[in-house]
Amino acid sequence: MKQSKLIGAFFVSALMLLSIPINAQLKTPEASQRAQVTQRVGITDITIDYGRPSVKEREVWGKLVPYGYNNLGFGTSKAAPWRAGANQNTTIEFSHDVKIEGKDIKAGLYGLHVALKEGGGATVIFSRNSSSWGSYFYDEKEDALRVDVQTKEVGHTETLLFLFPSFDATSTIAALRWEKKEIPFKIEVDVDDIVMKGVKDDLRSNAGFTQSNWDNAANYAFNSGDLDQALDWVNASISGNFFSKETFGNLSLKSRILAKQGKTAEAMEIVDKAVTKGNASQVFQLGNGLIGQGQKEKALEVLKSNVKNNNGAWPSNYGLARAYSATGDYKNAVKSMNNAMSKAPERFKGRLSGELEKLKKGEDIN
Repeated sequence: MKQSKLIGAFFVSALMLLSIPINAQLKTPEASQRAQVTQRVGITDITIDYGRPSVKEREVWGKLVPYGYNNLGFGTSKAAPWRAGANQNTTIEFSHDVKIEGKDIKAGLYGLHVALKEGGGATVIFSRNSSSWGSYFYDEKEDALRVDVQTKEVGHTETLLFLFPSFDATSTIAALRWEKKEIPFKIEVDVDDIVMKGVKDDLRSNAGFTQSNWDNAANYAFNSGDLDQALDWVNASISGNFFSKETFGNLSLKSRILAKQGKTAEAMEIVDKAVTKGNASQVFQLGNGLIGQGQKEKALEVLKSNVKNNNGAWPSNYGLARAYSATGDYKNAVKSMNNAMSKAPERFKGRLSGELEKLKKGEDIN
């Protein structure tokens, strides 16, 4: 009986041992820690994931990082560039199609490599293979893109760093800095095209059942210069759909679109509708917009009605002063400004006083 129990316990222990993975590994820190940096351009995310080696008083360029393409003595590559970091592939990911140094590359995840030139400059390589270890298995046939760039001499960076040192509305510079060298490359994004395609898709989904989304879409199209699309979308907000209704916002936007298209008479008809639906502040802004469009007489008409409809509130009188100023009627501009100052809160009177002095000298305040 005891023997059978011993045999049973032995088999249970054996089964437990077999269930434990023999290749299990402990999780310990890498000598060159991983890091990740992301920059958004428009609605496009650019993310670089990399290992961060340190200089540690070593000679980096031409020694630790050899120039050009080399047989590293391991893996399948006989002409490997540098892995642009440490350990597994340095990767770069684009959430939308972009341009690198003026050349197209599709959205996706890429292995990032660098071939440094001994005489200066470097070739930055974007490989469709993003999962290998370092550059040991690099294959030129898997290149998605190569670009040549100029390197820069910079202050000492002990631990390798990727960063985005500059950016604007449609582009950014990505750069690798290590030791005293920087390897930069420019990334450009067609923001308007990406956003407009996304908006068109969104308006066919749940987002299209909300009026404000059509207004926002029309605003974006207008600001990006696609006036026909802006007009289509604002018209959908105004009429023809279950959610449609006339508001100050969509009517004033339609007037600006029509004015930009050169349809001045139609635009001014829509302005008349918008005025009836706006509050004092909104009509004030509408009048200022008309002054900016060169529609000075229409602005004067709109801002006169704003004073009447809002019991001479100080912002309304201030707007009227601007309209009179735009038409060159400085006498009435001074009168309206004095009316504004008599009712304005103390914190605004300094600015209004300065503009009043300009009007007294016959200077336009717009």
